[in-house]
Amino acid sequence: MELDYFSDLQQGPWRAAAAVAVTALIFSIVALVLHRAGMLLLRRLARNRPYTTNALKYGYRASQACMVLFALRLVLTGAPDTTPFLLSLSRIDSVLLILCLTWLGITCVNSIGGTIAEYNPVNVEDNLRARRVLTQTAVLTRSANVIIGLLGLSFVLLTLPGARQFGASLLASAGVAGLVAGIAARPVLGNFIAGLQIAFSQPIRLDDVLIVNGEWGRVEQITGTFVVVRIWDERRMIVPLQWFIENPFENWTHTTSSILGTVFLWLDFSVPVPAVRAEFERITHLSSRWDKRVCVLHVTDANDKGMQLRLLVSARDSGTAFDLRCEIREAMIAFVAAHYPDSLPRLRPVLDAPGPDEPQLGKRPPKVADSPAP
Repeated sequence: MELDYFSDLQQGPWRAAAAVAVTALIFSIVALVLHRAGMLLLRRLARNRPYTTNALKYGYRASQACMVLFALRLVLTGAPDTTPFLLSLSRIDSVLLILCLTWLGITCVNSIGGTIAEYNPVNVEDNLRARRVLTQTAVLTRSANVIIGLLGLSFVLLTLPGARQFGASLLASAGVAGLVAGIAARPVLGNFIAGLQIAFSQPIRLDDVLIVNGEWGRVEQITGTFVVVRIWDERRMIVPLQWFIENPFENWTHTTSSILGTVFLWLDFSVPVPAVRAEFERITHLSSRWDKRVCVLHVTDANDKGMQLRLLVSARDSGTAFDLRCEIREAMIAFVAAHYPDSLPRLRPVLDAPGPDEPQLGKRPPKVADSPAP
């Protein structure tokens, strides 16, 4: 249906094109004004609602583009059929409008994830709940963005006649092609499903301390296909999501960040264990790294060279436990060396007294005089 203000412009196509351009400009300005006024009103109404406020902030540009493209869509719908390039402009505007709506949907999802991240900071001492929530939010946000992107791309293809025919031909020959595509996409789909499993069952979370293939590190990032583990020496290990579903690994912060640390000392049998235990307890109680839960010393092993002392302590997290272990090990070695130096591990060579026919150590055998010639 043609609008009334285009009814007298059908005689000249370029006059119609000029009128359409002027009308499109006016409609665009009106759309921008209405968008500005609407955003101000919504911000005032959502002043105490953080999720809505962040959604308005994240989606400002996307919604602005959608308003302008929707206004152009109205103008092109009412334009005369004699307008040059009307069909091409309509298709371009439809594609851009779908892309901007997809952009708006993705920004709204990201605004929800950003708001959740603001209200669940991980830079606190007890951040177990925050890491659980952020892990679910990160995985679900990426999954929702992928789905929205695929829907937007599908609607774009449906607006193009050539793409519709191409899609129909693909569906008609979906036998072998579907099998090949399924085999080729198996790792991608496997990681996608593994990401959903990780989001809900949560064997790992952001900032979890893991032992993966013998390497100690923290979960730095969880993407849609892999996990970035930051190793203690600043290296990064990239692990596919599906690996965490199919392989065993150690998670030191799955239920709590508290952990026990051990220090092993090999000492001589002559060392007084009660004195060493008393010094160990004194050093541990003076340390600010100890969380006041566990402080125990046991003799856990012995062999022909000495005995093994295990010093067991607790700390609030694995990093603090490592520093506490080093502190205790250094102090205990210094204590034993200062007070019981003979109790440090050593080898004891035992020299038996020489027999009557054996030369004594350090002495040369007597020199035999040469006999006179016959």
